[in-house]
Amino acid sequence: MSEPLTAPGEGFHPHLPDAPAPVVPALRARLHHIRADSLDGGTAQTGGMRRFAAVSGRAVGSEKLWMGQTHVAPATSSSDHHHGESETAIYVVSGHPEFVFLDDTGGRSEEIRLRTSPGDYIFVPPFVPHREENPDPTDEAVVVIARSTQEAIVVNLPELYALPAQDT
Repeated sequence: MSEPLTAPGEGFHPHLPDAPAPVVPALRARLHHIRADSLDGGTAQTGGMRRFAAVSGRAVGSEKLWMGQTHVAPATSSSDHHHGESETAIYVVSGHPEFVFLDDTGGRSEEIRLRTSPGDYIFVPPFVPHREENPDPTDEAVVVIARSTQEAIVVNLPELYALPAQDT
């Protein structure tokens, strides 16, 4: 009453019918090498900084991921913004950028400033208004960004505001 044993070389699930290989769009059928000198500046932007796309739906066919770089010039602050439904992870490559947001978990709105160094990481949850600042008077700040959407969602804002904290 038991299933017959498979012979060497047979499929892992011999009781399942063979299915045709899925059709894969051309951009998703191979690895992509994005060279540093070919990053795409034609992505969503915020005043005071420059974003450069490396991995995006348009560039490589990604469906769930966007990745690129942001450069903030010396003594510059970006405009206030958020990234919609996208989660954002940031890795500091060079400089000492500061990430600013408002927090009202203490009962009143308070500006929080995260001062970073090369090698640090920042996580930005969806819809959280923030800005990047580079207080250094001479050196540019560069970060690598990964987002959970295939394009760079950027919603520029007239000012920062705190998102109400929800109990979980």
